[in-house]
Amino acid sequence: MKVGDVDVRRIGLGTNRLTYTREHVAFIKAAVAEGVQMIDTAHLYTGGQSEQTIGEALSPIPEDCIVATKGGIGGPGRGRPDALTAEIEESFRRLRTDTIALYYLHRVDPQTPIEESLGAIKEYQDRGRIRHIGISEVGIEQIERARKVVSVAAVQNQFNLAERKYDSVVDYCEREGIVFVPFYPLRAGRSAAVDEIARRHDATPSQVMLAWLLQRSPVMLPIPGTLSPEHMKENLGALDLQLTKPEYERLSG
Repeated sequence: MKVGDVDVRRIGLGTNRLTYTREHVAFIKAAVAEGVQMIDTAHLYTGGQSEQTIGEALSPIPEDCIVATKGGIGGPGRGRPDALTAEIEESFRRLRTDTIALYYLHRVDPQTPIEESLGAIKEYQDRGRIRHIGISEVGIEQIERARKVVSVAAVQNQFNLAERKYDSVVDYCEREGIVFVPFYPLRAGRSAAVDEIARRHDATPSQVMLAWLLQRSPVMLPIPGTLSPEHMKENLGALDLQLTKPEYERLSG
């Protein structure tokens, strides 16, 4: 699938627990070597260590790899243009890059119109320093407001087998050709149906849950978080798992 102008595999890596250690720097390098092309981070994650670790591991970031980061979360006022600008500049420094491939407004600030927050991000896009813009935890009305200001490349909302309140947003993104990035894609919990289908395919429950997401919509790009090379490889294995129609419908029911 395309994220902006880059073809990427449809399972990425979430890094909200990544810390600045030698082991985690090596882990990020290994993830990219295994074929992970979408790495998701944020200014807030682990007090900045997530971005710092990715910068240490990947600078300069490979052309076929997207490092997406976010800013504007942590309380009322964090979406003000001046606050966002400060966070964007810090993300550039931590990631050791002059250009960010995808930058999300992490949350809509209740004190700042979404148009003003996105306008601050768009200034960097207009200068060529942010290539694509996304938004997170939003409904359709907010996406449509955002699209009057910027071209929305991706929407990142919580979505998994058990949490589907954004079903209509997934369908909207599919119609409009917007990448939908479900965070906490594996927070659904185990079920008898998942376990049974996993055994049938000689797969793991996590692979079944990810495969369901991939079949839910062609614009879906899950970003399961892990610090384990084994789990990272296991997650990528879901790309090769095709559920039957009855299996998919059973899980969807």
